[in-house]
Amino acid sequence: MSCKPTYTANPDRYADGNMNYRQCGYSGIRLPEISLGFWWHFGGVNAYEDAKAKVLYAFDHGITCFDLANNYGPPYGSAEETFGRIFNENLRNHRHEMIVTSKAGYDMWPGPYGIGSSRKMLMTSLDESLHRMNLDYVDIFYSHRYDGFTPIEETMQALIDIVHSGKALYVGLSNYPTDKLALAAEYLANQHVHPLIYQGRYNMLVRNVEEKHVPLLTKLGIGFTAFSPLAEGVLSNKYIGDTSSQQHSLRNDLRPANITPQLQVRVKALNEIAAKRGQSLAQMATAWLLARQSTTSVIIGPRTIEHLASSIEAIRNIRFTGEELIEIDRILSMQ
Repeated sequence: MSCKPTYTANPDRYADGNMNYRQCGYSGIRLPEISLGFWWHFGGVNAYEDAKAKVLYAFDHGITCFDLANNYGPPYGSAEETFGRIFNENLRNHRHEMIVTSKAGYDMWPGPYGIGSSRKMLMTSLDESLHRMNLDYVDIFYSHRYDGFTPIEETMQALIDIVHSGKALYVGLSNYPTDKLALAAEYLANQHVHPLIYQGRYNMLVRNVEEKHVPLLTKLGIGFTAFSPLAEGVLSNKYIGDTSSQQHSLRNDLRPANITPQLQVRVKALNEIAAKRGQSLAQMATAWLLARQSTTSVIIGPRTIEHLASSIEAIRNIRFTGEELIEIDRILSMQ
């Protein structure tokens, strides 16, 4: 059910210098350099007013891409419900200015059909996501992963049929090995549905996509959006000091016990470079990704408006000297 929006958008949200936009692969779509991700901090366990404030602040500052998935929360589905309420109450009149995404492929509901990349899973999930978000369509619908057993043809044909149904305008792929990514892109292209974008984990500490994914995406004319730019907070000032009193992360591999002394040395050294650039470490980590022409957009998941505002400021300085890049690579290669 719709309601009359009470929000008035910032009239200067598209003013020069507010946000930059990059062409997404071989398409007419331009995405903001910063996208707002809903993986954490927008679920049912989080305060609605805080989530609303962040979404509206983002839109007021030129962020037009809102990245969601069926199981973002927690609990599952609640991030989409939060977005749907914010959209219905505030942003419905601006739907044509927004890129809204969803994904399916990881676990969502009990039983054998609530996980994976089958036609049943993708189509059922999208219908439920549209209902939660109060939308008639999403702009991009992702196959969230290659599940290892569903035939590529089944998954891709489901995405094609979803586009033909009008429930999604574009197709995206995420978490695919390059051989399966190439097969998926070929199948889609043969049916005249070009994959718009690929989403992958990418940051200073995790650079796997550089070797095979990025060259393939460039060759195929597919955009690339990076998630986890701060390595779940490691590339911030969070772990520069004593981590013994830090709360454990929700992810096992990011608990303070795994923040080794060697990693802390590298993070501290990176922080010194950031300070010389007049940036926080988090800002430099985001700028480092945007300095790469292959990066279309960086997805951030800010806990607070202050974090959001600081992330947006990262786009003001994405130029690195040759010496800075050499020193960063030296630090990252330290054992």
